[in-house]
Amino acid sequence: MTFFEEINNDSLAGVALKNINIKKAVISYFANTGNSTIADLCKELALSAPKVNNILNDLLADGLVKDYGKVESTGGRKPNIYGLVAESAFFIGVDVKKTHINIGLSDLKKNIIKYTEHLPYQLANTQESLDELYELIRNFIKSLKTPKDKILGIGINLSGRINYTTGNSYNAFHFNKKPLNKIMESSLGIKVFLENDSNAMAFGEFSSGVVNGEKNVLFLNVDYGLGLGIIINNQLYYGKSGFAGEFGHIPMFKNEVLCYCGKKGCLETEASGNYLLRMFKEKLASGLASSINRDPKNIQLEDIIKAVNQDDTLAIETLADMADNLGRGIALLINIFNPELIVIGGSLAATGDYLRLPIRSAINKYSLSLVNVDTKIQISQLGEKSGVVGACLLSRNRVFNIA
Repeated sequence: MTFFEEINNDSLAGVALKNINIKKAVISYFANTGNSTIADLCKELALSAPKVNNILNDLLADGLVKDYGKVESTGGRKPNIYGLVAESAFFIGVDVKKTHINIGLSDLKKNIIKYTEHLPYQLANTQESLDELYELIRNFIKSLKTPKDKILGIGINLSGRINYTTGNSYNAFHFNKKPLNKIMESSLGIKVFLENDSNAMAFGEFSSGVVNGEKNVLFLNVDYGLGLGIIINNQLYYGKSGFAGEFGHIPMFKNEVLCYCGKKGCLETEASGNYLLRMFKEKLASGLASSINRDPKNIQLEDIIKAVNQDDTLAIETLADMADNLGRGIALLINIFNPELIVIGGSLAATGDYLRLPIRSAINKYSLSLVNVDTKIQISQLGEKSGVVGACLLSRNRVFNIA
């Protein structure tokens, strides 16, 4: 039985289960450390040289590991060095947005091989919407040159409350008793890993984006809603039930605006894309002018983002008002977490300094100066791609138990 068959065999037990776990540990070590010798693996895994040699032979036969030849040595017999084969295994990342999806493929060495963004899609809590998502993923798989049996996992990001350990979604597609990831696996034929979209975006940015050595990072997903990914000491922080980061639902305002969570006064009701869209339409209705030349009923968040970047005064002013509200919330986070870095991501990050500068101003106004002075505020480097990168990497890490 090959590694690819073993890894999807839930009935493994005894020696077979122990061996597959050792193989995962070897792959995890290569992923974190890079190419290594048998002696390095023996020391790290506390295994004998014959056992490591047998495991490596199996992984070599399956094409997951390669012998990269002799390593330089100061004396004696030069040992062989081994490492991963990038094209031996692949992972799909799917970032599900309100009106589109982004989807990509990565290899075993974290390289993004293919990436497609803004595939039209309408997210709804219905079976029809779920079936449409399946079809988009299947079409993407069909477009690949990669054999399906080498795709070891699909990471799927959804907004709202996700428990990645159980595979349950409590917002999107929440109409079955079985865990959503198991339902998806039955339909797609590949292991599925669910993740909250903000967490996946945070992990993608932390692993391959603007983060440069910082260990404690907050990632703000500013889209139609408002999400937060928390990284503490290089690790995603989930909380007790996996729901940490519900930043948008901090009760900060005394208003009568009903949030989608069912409560009033949430930060998200005055610091999100939905708020920006609502306020912009209200200002147009009051007689203020904008360069957006269409029926206000048909204006989308993307239209306002484009208008901001084209120096539309009304769009810029409305965004600045929203950013001031958001900055108040971020000031609260800084006072609590004292992070090294805050990354602004999500669709509104495309407005760059039009968003960042009012946020920075509000932070200076509302947070403790002694606390915020060491916190950097940066715009996401990966942009829309961050969620797909994070989904690919997290699915890879969970298949191989990579810490």
